[in-house]
Amino acid sequence: MTTEKTEKQKRGVLKTVVLLVLLMTLFVAGFFNKILQPRVMSDIELRANGAIVFENPRIIKEFSLVDHKGKPFSLDSLQDKWTIMFFGFTHCPDICPNTLAKLAQVYNNLNEDIAAKTQVVLISVDPARDTPQKLADYVPFFHQDFLGVSGEFLQTMQLTQNLNVAFRKIQQGDNYTVDHTANLVIINPRGHYHAFVKPPFELARLTTVFQSIVKSF
Repeated sequence: MTTEKTEKQKRGVLKTVVLLVLLMTLFVAGFFNKILQPRVMSDIELRANGAIVFENPRIIKEFSLVDHKGKPFSLDSLQDKWTIMFFGFTHCPDICPNTLAKLAQVYNNLNEDIAAKTQVVLISVDPARDTPQKLADYVPFFHQDFLGVSGEFLQTMQLTQNLNVAFRKIQQGDNYTVDHTANLVIINPRGHYHAFVKPPFELARLTTVFQSIVKSF
């Protein structure tokens, strides 16, 4: 009887130890999972970091452009994914290449699940010079997943007006440059104008801002 009682006690102790180990494992896994999740900024923090998120995302009207692979780029191209959109041009001496280089760092720094549903798009505000071939030689240099998009002037103008982006040609002797809004436009998976982020762009700040916007959606 004593031996049988001792065996029962041992089994009881073993079950208790196993249960405690399982509970501790779950607790530690949950703790580290929480730590590894992107921090979500509040609306006040987002504004303090240059991000304006609209309470009611804005409808974007239909438009028709072409990406650097020669494929149509329209409102349908903005569905079912997050889009970080930047307006610039290939002859831009500093702001555009610096921004694209920073976006490449941000894109590579995103959580894997967020990166998988995010596209980065450069919309050219110099459609006369930025043909699909020109963009194909330029945009993938910064990241092979990025898209360069251009098209007819009126179509470009229509899209910029929808997104509160301004641009204008400035003559410089026999040549010209293009002055343009440097904000990043954030479009949600429904194809709506969701938010914009003002420069300057810093890697850690911009990464956290974007991931906060996605996680809060």
